[in-house]
Amino acid sequence: MNEKPLTIYEEIRAKGYSRRDFLKFCSWMAAFIGIEASGVGSIVHAMETKSRLPVVWFHFQECTCCSESFLRSSHPIVADIILDKISLDYTETLQAAAGYQAEEALQNTMKKYKGKYLMLVEGSVPVENDGVYCCIGGKSALNIVKDAAENAKAIISWGSCASWGCIQSAKPNPTGATPVHKIISNKPIINVPGCPPIADVMAGTIVYLLTFDRIPQLDGLGRPKTFYSRRVHDTCYRRANYDAGLFVESFDDENAKRGYCLYKVGCKGPVTYNSCAVIKWNNGVSYPIQSGHPCLGCSQENFWDNGPFYQHLSSFPGFGIETTADDIGIFLGVATAVGIAAHAVSTNIRKRKQIKEEVDNHRVTAQKEEGGE
Repeated sequence: MNEKPLTIYEEIRAKGYSRRDFLKFCSWMAAFIGIEASGVGSIVHAMETKSRLPVVWFHFQECTCCSESFLRSSHPIVADIILDKISLDYTETLQAAAGYQAEEALQNTMKKYKGKYLMLVEGSVPVENDGVYCCIGGKSALNIVKDAAENAKAIISWGSCASWGCIQSAKPNPTGATPVHKIISNKPIINVPGCPPIADVMAGTIVYLLTFDRIPQLDGLGRPKTFYSRRVHDTCYRRANYDAGLFVESFDDENAKRGYCLYKVGCKGPVTYNSCAVIKWNNGVSYPIQSGHPCLGCSQENFWDNGPFYQHLSSFPGFGIETTADDIGIFLGVATAVGIAAHAVSTNIRKRKQIKEEVDNHRVTAQKEEGGE
């Protein structure tokens, strides 16, 4: 007789976590996925009543940094429960099974949970020469993706490799490295780009699917709006220096030590949509710009072929016009000079007006006095 599967909450308690830990996790997740405090109950209810979400996680042309990032989530329940107990029925990187047993686990999950399992893909898919550049168990990544996608509930493309193709698809792209959404078109696909994506963004995407049984609202590039609706530039702590025209000229200059804006040494924050400056990595400790390195725009499509990493864009928005970083100093200098000149002229005009008024008042007073005599 088959036992009733444990709910997610029961799995969490079985792992040794307290009710308090569980509620803190639900509140933490609600904040990350943009749910109001009143919506925390929805996550709690889902966790208490729903059993594990069957997941198959594939690895193709990639470096496994997405999995590494996910394992280092800020909250222990993510790595300990979501990944270990809830998410994985099959993954080439972390599963204990190998060979025939691994393949059997994959096939059993796809048959038993037909139309219900979540398909996660890490890495781009080579399509040149019938996909021979990436094969697992005698099958090409291209065939594996098509087979697994057929009965999947939804697909999540982890990282910029699965979302955009990433470095493997850089010109001239000899293997034909291709993102998942250009191979599969008849399934809901969520792109979670980044190299790697932030662990808590990955966890939040899974929890949203689990809680509401639907994919989150996506932007025009298929990314969850909750995490990719604002530019890195908009929430960067160096933004004030950008607005003031204070830029790092080279990595070892005094401006770098002062924490000036990194735009002129290649920062792509003004054109990159991600939550790096808000959520950060390693339990919210830091992110590239905070560590003194410019944003490379790794969550944006084609970032690897968009010119040298350490060369700034030809133009950027600021001061109400389109200008260049090289012209900012001149612009500010001219603006300052004009401001000083304008101030001097207006002050001079105001003083002359005051003098004239005093002279006129004195004349009127004198005339009145003469008339009185």
